[in-house]
Amino acid sequence: MTRTGWLMRDGQRLAVHGGGTEGPALVFQHGLCGDAGQVAEAMAGAAPQRWQTLECRGHGASDTGGEVSIATFTGDVAALVERVGGPVVLGGISMGAAMATRLAVVRPDLVRGLVLVRPAWVTAAAPANMAPNAEVGALLARLPPEAARRAFAESATARRLAEEAPDNLASLLGFFDRAPQAATARLLTAISADGPGITPDDLRALRLPVLVCGTGADAIHPIAHAQALAALIPGARLVTLPPKGRDKPAHLAALAAAMTDFLQEF
Repeated sequence: MTRTGWLMRDGQRLAVHGGGTEGPALVFQHGLCGDAGQVAEAMAGAAPQRWQTLECRGHGASDTGGEVSIATFTGDVAALVERVGGPVVLGGISMGAAMATRLAVVRPDLVRGLVLVRPAWVTAAAPANMAPNAEVGALLARLPPEAARRAFAESATARRLAEEAPDNLASLLGFFDRAPQAATARLLTAISADGPGITPDDLRALRLPVLVCGTGADAIHPIAHAQALAALIPGARLVTLPPKGRDKPAHLAALAAAMTDFLQEF
């Protein structure tokens, strides 16, 4: 993975990264409070697939100012796709998947295929599965990091996730070390309350190849969301990956295999 340049949007400098040398043009987006490294990890098994990713505002090396919303982030990605010379295959993990579905609806001219990995949204804003992220954001907004971490670790949410989805709990605990604290709190609270701004009928109207990858043992990215998206989008292909928290190498290998197979269609 290398930083391939910068994209200027509304006075914000946004980092662009990429890798690979072959295959159809792919733009793939990270999840909430992730960065280009998350995308590179997902792409590693699918190399030499060529890809690019934009680190969203407040993520990675990108600036932290401006509006924070799924719609704004999606507009930034649209600008990247226009610069790449779309249409492209567009995908993402979690928040990235929400951005991809939104862009396919509002700018179908830029998207020729979708890869939706561990989606955290279907169409509704503030889904219940995002409540733990909002809880962490609220704690970071009012307490120093260590005090916020202790309060969350003692919460009913943390106890539940320790039993149901320890990988989710580990990710949430990692947010207390993320800097800058104010930007992390803002992202977690704002995006958890947001949504892709599309309807089920919008998804039913899509006419393009779609791969949806879901997994079990994941409370933040429930398999039911992947199943719902695959049911709504005509012809969408659903692949169930091994749970990331139980066997990360197997999860990534299965994702790479599914993406490699899907991208051969383009």
